[in-house]
Amino acid sequence: MIMSASWERESAASRGTLTFTIDVETIKKGIDKAFKKTQKQITVPGFRKGHVPRAIFNQMYGEEALYQDALNEVLPEAYEAAVKEADIKPVSQPEIDVKSMDKGQDWTLTATVDVEPEVKLGDYKGLEVTRQNTRVSQAEVDEAIERQRQQQAELVLKEDGVAENGDTVVIDYVGTVDGEEFAGGSADNYSLELGSGQFIPGFEDQLVGHKTDEEVEVSVTFPDEYQAKELEGKDAIFKVTIHEIKEKQLPELDDEFAKDVDEDVDTLDELKEKTKNSIKEQKQAAAKAEIENEALQTAVANAEFEAIPQSMLDDDTNRQVQQYLSGMQQQGINPEMYFQITNTTEDDLRKQFAADAETRVKTELLLHAVVKDAKLEATEEEINAEVAELAAQYGMEEDAIKNVLSADMLAHDVETKKAVDLIADSAKQTLKKDAEDK
Repeated sequence: MIMSASWERESAASRGTLTFTIDVETIKKGIDKAFKKTQKQITVPGFRKGHVPRAIFNQMYGEEALYQDALNEVLPEAYEAAVKEADIKPVSQPEIDVKSMDKGQDWTLTATVDVEPEVKLGDYKGLEVTRQNTRVSQAEVDEAIERQRQQQAELVLKEDGVAENGDTVVIDYVGTVDGEEFAGGSADNYSLELGSGQFIPGFEDQLVGHKTDEEVEVSVTFPDEYQAKELEGKDAIFKVTIHEIKEKQLPELDDEFAKDVDEDVDTLDELKEKTKNSIKEQKQAAAKAEIENEALQTAVANAEFEAIPQSMLDDDTNRQVQQYLSGMQQQGINPEMYFQITNTTEDDLRKQFAADAETRVKTELLLHAVVKDAKLEATEEEINAEVAELAAQYGMEEDAIKNVLSADMLAHDVETKKAVDLIADSAKQTLKKDAEDK
């Protein structure tokens, strides 16, 4: 198919021109296919529609009338073969230009295209990263147990006494600004936990110390930045009636509490040990992620990159936007709803992701280079493990994963992960200077 292919890079740019020819035999096959499609659509006097002979067509219209359709037939495969022969990695759609389409001759074309920038690796193994603390203190375990205890608390009516922070009050309230009630400023039988920060600053504090059936006048000032623009910075008065005061009744920290919280344990000591291990796992996972991130950043900083084509940055940004909006969609929030809720536009979201596009692209390029430099390859076992992990993650059958992702894509994912592990696992954790001075 390809007689020759040559690649000429533009100076100081990851862009160039691929020149290639398509041989006569391939062109002939393309013309034959083009004629069969055209034959079905034309009507010539004396012949049934779709049955005009090739010779008659050539006599009436000329074989050249089929050239553009023939090119469309053969170009995709010809371009792919030329890319392979020139050993380049295009990252954008090519701009095709026909140089010659002479009858009976090879056709010559050029494709101007962005290619993957070359990377000159610096140090990427044995990098120094910040030491991560994964030790679990007793205080952290106690705090986690206390949070579980708070979640098991019951609200009990407080017959006597005054409202305190942590209590829940059931109230009616009516708010006014300049003597006028405003939208959203009133409610009946509203349950409010004092100290939760649900209401405007100062509101909850002024209910502390009051009793059931008391009427309280609460004076507050709306924040300068408030969701209702017409209320920003305004002074307001709320007339509040306290109907009930409920206090939390916490369970005893004993074995029964432990069993209520976790049916897999029998004692409080077992719950504490399990909680400690859980916190430890969380810290280790967070530490691993921090080490990976810092080591990758350093490896990227140590490398030299050719100019990143704008097409790669745009593709990355588009991919990030689509993934983000898809995530919102899975939560039941469509794009229109999301932009309405956040008072933003798709352009705002695009700018947000575009800010870090170069960093993400450079990281991906670095990992490709490490895979090649370290001669990392995905084994069949590793690919099968990747399929099983993805199937479990997305609740799909393994065969469905294989139908969605090609073997090359799966191998690429595995090899990229191996590159990340190589960089992170070889990193050396050291204390930062300011931490050593303390």
